[in-house]
Amino acid sequence: MPLSEVETALAERTLALVDLPSPSHDEELVYDYVRGAVHLPVAHDDGETILYAKRDGKPLVLLAGHTDTVPPQDNLPGRIEGGAVHGLGATDMKGGLAVMIELAHWARHTELAYDLGLLFFPREEVGPEHNPLPALFEAAPLVDEAALVVCLEPTDNTLQLGCLGNLVARVVFEGRSAHSARPWLGVNAIELAIDGLRPVTELEPHDVDVEGLVFREVLSVTEIHGGIASNVIPGRCEATLNFRYAPGRTMADAEARVRELAGRELEIEHHAPAAHVALHAPLVERLREAGGFDVQPKQAWTNVADFAARGLDAVNLGPGATHYAHTADEQVEIAALGRTFEALQRFLGGSV
Repeated sequence: MPLSEVETALAERTLALVDLPSPSHDEELVYDYVRGAVHLPVAHDDGETILYAKRDGKPLVLLAGHTDTVPPQDNLPGRIEGGAVHGLGATDMKGGLAVMIELAHWARHTELAYDLGLLFFPREEVGPEHNPLPALFEAAPLVDEAALVVCLEPTDNTLQLGCLGNLVARVVFEGRSAHSARPWLGVNAIELAIDGLRPVTELEPHDVDVEGLVFREVLSVTEIHGGIASNVIPGRCEATLNFRYAPGRTMADAEARVRELAGRELEIEHHAPAAHVALHAPLVERLREAGGFDVQPKQAWTNVADFAARGLDAVNLGPGATHYAHTADEQVEIAALGRTFEALQRFLGGSV
């Protein structure tokens, strides 16, 4: 079946973005491209994060997308083949960026039902210490006016609400070192860790229903480090715990739960809160109707939590296929790009 004019433009735009390498911390090519492609008023530009806004005194809808990718896996340059755009970042999330840019072209000369903001930001694929959004919130108060934030992360064109909280903690087990020929003279810290971590490793996933959406809470041991030599009984062992928890649980409660299960004091290395479920927000309802989208819980942490922490309603919706994210054969279907674009077009145009 031949592509429509919209699908052709979206496919070509996605491929152009894919062919601009932008691993985290090295995203200049994409920013130069965005500046040349988007012709809406600039509300903020710090050299990396760019916020565009078309204002007319109506409720503000903010579309947001990150410009970085994971490192390449021999998947550059990209190509169009078999009804999909293939290549690094195609699904996560240069297809989403292409939708944003094409919407900017359409919105430039269109009367919209809402004010429109477009946010392009860096370094989503790396640690929270590199998150640019807190600085953006301080520099651009306009963001706090958003009636709805749509993050175009890959969601297979489902409307994914809320997101899990993400707590990373370090727990230390102190023993006493000794010669491995005389282990009874020491206390093996690795053995202490094996015993001490058993309540965590034996913990079953816990399903939490939030307004009919089921989030699965899980606590995992993700790293363990102990020992200094093959002939030394280890006197210290450290483990990293990762707790993914449902909306509705506070940060303090999440930390208390991990301490309870670990049975000892923890060092919290990183903690990002869960995002509330905006299921009944009027704009979320209209967006769902605009695309006939299924509604799902977000079984992960995403930047919607940064916006939700400021009291904003934020959702994940994007054309990317989640099972292709970060894979060597990353790809996004052209039909999926068209569906996201046309649904957002109907929503922003007020035709639902």
